[in-house]
Amino acid sequence: MDTPTLRQLRTFLAAVERGSITEAARSQHLTQPAASQQLRELERILGARLLDRAEGRVMATAAGNAILAPARRAQAAVEELVGAAATFRSGETGRVRLGTGATACIHLLPPVLTAAKARMPGLEILVAIGNTPDVLRRVEEGDLDAGFVTMPRTLSRALTTATRQRDGLAALVPADTPGEGALTPAQLAAMPLILYESGGDTRGVVDAWFRKAKLAPRPIMELGSVEAIKVLVGSGLGASVLPCLALGSSTPGAERRPLRPETSRELGLVLRKEKVRDRGLRVLTEALEAVG
Repeated sequence: MDTPTLRQLRTFLAAVERGSITEAARSQHLTQPAASQQLRELERILGARLLDRAEGRVMATAAGNAILAPARRAQAAVEELVGAAATFRSGETGRVRLGTGATACIHLLPPVLTAAKARMPGLEILVAIGNTPDVLRRVEEGDLDAGFVTMPRTLSRALTTATRQRDGLAALVPADTPGEGALTPAQLAAMPLILYESGGDTRGVVDAWFRKAKLAPRPIMELGSVEAIKVLVGSGLGASVLPCLALGSSTPGAERRPLRPETSRELGLVLRKEKVRDRGLRVLTEALEAVG
């Protein structure tokens, strides 16, 4: 009985992710006819139609959706095999697929990536931006090698952390806000609040801080972008509670104030427990620890 090849599975995954066989072919360094032939052969082997066209895009059928996770696991298993072999090579080159949030990407990763590349010039680091649940899902499925995220309350048994660090939270208020010094939950709750969108782990830390004071303020706005929140606070529309990581530089029209009591979130580099920690991943981990 014929079995699918890794090349066929990679082409299928690329077609679903990009919504185009032409783009999938380009990403796999194939001609479009060669990619189409691989997909037809995969459908023949599995005995099911895997892709449909709708409104000019390629989409997975029900059968296609059913094999997405197994296909990703198969790809991840082969990459684990390659990684295991890589520990016996010279270690001059490597690749790490890292998932993280936009805040860390803007305010933390630049010096980390610079330090990692200085130690290992042949290291290729591919960064994907997403929220914590999406990044952790992709790490668990093998689509990413590691994720640097706000740590959730519970972590899947398939995952572990390579390094952790604390990131304090602070208030950001319009520059003309009366008073000085630290702000309490009651003081902030009396202001119009612009907070992270609900459901995120950082927002959970903020909500818990208010909850300890028996408060549950309702924000006037919720956004997924910390940079957008900073601009809105600077425009005088409200106050916010944000990670200190994002408040290293001044925000026009706004000022940073400490919280009383203090609170913080935990950041961590998460990877699969069985992940082979090749030199590239070790170099990245050490670079993160150095700035923590």
